[in-house]
Amino acid sequence: MPRHVLAQISEDFLSQRWSEAVTSPPDPRHRVLVAVEQSKQDYVVGFTASEPLDGVASMIELLVEPRWGRRGHGSRLLAASVDLWRADGFTEAVMWAFEQDAAMTKFLTSAGWAPDGSYRELDVDDMLVPQIRWHVSLTSEELPQSDGQAGPLDH
Repeated sequence: MPRHVLAQISEDFLSQRWSEAVTSPPDPRHRVLVAVEQSKQDYVVGFTASEPLDGVASMIELLVEPRWGRRGHGSRLLAASVDLWRADGFTEAVMWAFEQDAAMTKFLTSAGWAPDGSYRELDVDDMLVPQIRWHVSLTSEELPQSDGQAGPLDH
């Protein structure tokens, strides 16, 4: 998103909304997982949020702060999400991603996801930003397994 759009977003509003999402989800299948970089001090460096949507698991967001990238955090978050979705009985998952996000495209492809042909454009400050929807079968044995390093955000 353009910097001027981000500058208009209230941190207090976002903080309140995230706190509500984590502490009072609409049902137990709405989840926020976090990745932590452990050093002298633990840092939350990434997260994923997902929800049930029309009978499938829907990844709302998967984000690792770029300076903490390429350390396995995204893979662990995704694998932990897959484990939870399977435990919830889901057989498929979907996620929208920005069409021009080469890193996300490479990551999802390497994790067994593929575009499903759906397309949308987000209107961000009078600029249309294209997204494509990705999907994956959760019945595939090829998906990465969790190593227990990513977990729910606890309060």
